Order: sequence, then C-alpha cells, then structure tokens
Amino acid sequence: MADGVWANAAADDRAEIKTWFDQWGAHVAAKEFTPARDLFATEALGFGTWMDYVEGLDALEARQWRSVWPTIQNFHHRTDDALQVTVSPDRLQAVGLVLWTSTGFDEDGQPFERPGRTTGVFTRTAIGAPWLCVHTHVSLARGVPQQSFGPQQA
Repeated sequence: MADGVWANAAADDRAEIKTWFDQWGAHVAAKEFTPARDLFATEALGFGTWMDYVEGLDALEARQWRSVWPTIQNFHHRTDDALQVTVSPDRLQAVGLVLWTSTGFDEDGQPFERPGRTTGVFTRTAIGAPWLCVHTHVSLARGVPQQSFGPQQA
C-alpha cells in the first residue's frame, strides 16, 4: 500500500470486515436490535430505503432498522462471494461493499426475492481494535419492490 493511497485490504483487515458484516447480517436476520447497536458508533449516519438521511445510532435504529427488519426474512450478506474492502494507509478506516439477499412479502403475504447492497464506512482506534461502523447506505437492487409487509400471521 503506497503512502496516502487507499488500497485493497490486507487479508486480516478484510477478514475482520467480513466478520463484521456476517455479525450484523445475523442480527438483522434475527431482528436483534440491541446487539446490532454494539457494531456501530453512537454518531453513525445512514441512508436507506425508508430514510434519506439519519443522524445518530438511535435514529438509525428507530427510523430505519425497525421499519424494515420485522418485515423481511432470510437476510444474508453475501460475504463469501460479493464483498469488497478497501482500507486507509494507516489501517484505521475502511470501506466495505457487499451484496445481500432477503425475502420480502407483498401485501397478500406472498414472498418475493429482495436483494440489495450495503456500503459501510468503518473506523477503529488502533490496529487490532474492533471496527465500528460510522456510516451505512443500504439499498435495494433495481426493480425490487420498495416495501415489504411481512409474512401473513396465521
């Protein structure tokens, strides 16, 4: 990595960002809001399907996560085949891009494929310290219905 130039991540940094996305994806799939918060900085910013702009982790959870996660199933970040990671020269900042899959539900409760993509911006205090996400942009793939209504209850 040249001085001052962001580059593809070293294997250990890439593995740590992969683990971060795997953990967050598991929390999304299980609708576990509280443990998901531990992966984010308090001052996190985000964009997403339901909010053009949210500032702060409380707002991100309340206005984005809680609007979407309960209405979908089978969320999974495709970290094995669709993850790109780049890191800053000092290895204290990183950007990860990953595709994901999920199942959405139309108004009648019928399932549909709901793929999309996430960009995450990460920081840490020192090499080896945990990565915290400071920004996410989560969006649906083109042509996917913008709203999922959740599965019909029996």
